Amino acid sequence: MTDPVAEIASLIAGSRYCVALTGAGISTESGLPDFRTPGSGLWDGWDPVAELSVQALTRDPERFYRAFLSLKRFGGASPNRAHLALAWMEERGLLKGVITQNVDGLHLAAGSRRVLEIHGHLRTGSCMDCRHLMPMTDLLAQVDGGIVPPRCPRCAEVVRPDVVLFGDPLPPCFQDAQAESRRADLMLVVGSSLQVWPAAALPALAGSLIIINLTATPYDRQARVTVHERAGDMLEAVRRVLEHGQA
Repeated sequence: MTDPVAEIASLIAGSRYCVALTGAGISTESGLPDFRTPGSGLWDGWDPVAELSVQALTRDPERFYRAFLSLKRFGGASPNRAHLALAWMEERGLLKGVITQNVDGLHLAAGSRRVLEIHGHLRTGSCMDCRHLMPMTDLLAQVDGGIVPPRCPRCAEVVRPDVVLFGDPLPPCFQDAQAESRRADLMLVVGSSLQVWPAAALPALAGSLIIINLTATPYDRQARVTVHERAGDMLEAVRRVLEHGQA
């Protein structure tokens, strides 16, 4: 039986333009919950479409922020071996960039430079009227001080987090993600069940696929290599092979 670690390393080393697509599963090893695991996922027991949508923010901003805080207060996480391995590959030219569905910022913290955050991020908030940017720390300080929803210091309108909410269009960087996917002769999918659209359409644009995810995905049979293992274990092993030139 072919060693999947050696095969993945060989495919990456031999690729012309390899990009990564990551989902919540890459960050669970940093202590962050995923979204849909029964009993432990962030969405378990409540309806995020009803609570974390543009409509919910407009209709009842106080209720929206109570729900949003359950998403935001998982802070303090650090990049894990999987994030660090991808940053290492990019530094050495083996990986051209990362497309991520995650909003946790851990790829940037790990040292990855070309990161397309197609669902936004938690670093800032924006005024819904004048678009003034606020650091997330300032936004949360208002909430902690009883100002819910937080208000823009310039025009006093409601400030929203710079994540893609249900009902939002995807940010302009999604077009960049589509272009990167089409350019890629190899896409390394890590920690994504490939169930959320339109992000789930990106692997179909790439030349070939490697999938590392704990559970099955709709693309498993199309991939050159599919591994249902922990991302940190696999990518650290792949990094070691690439580092020693054994691919």
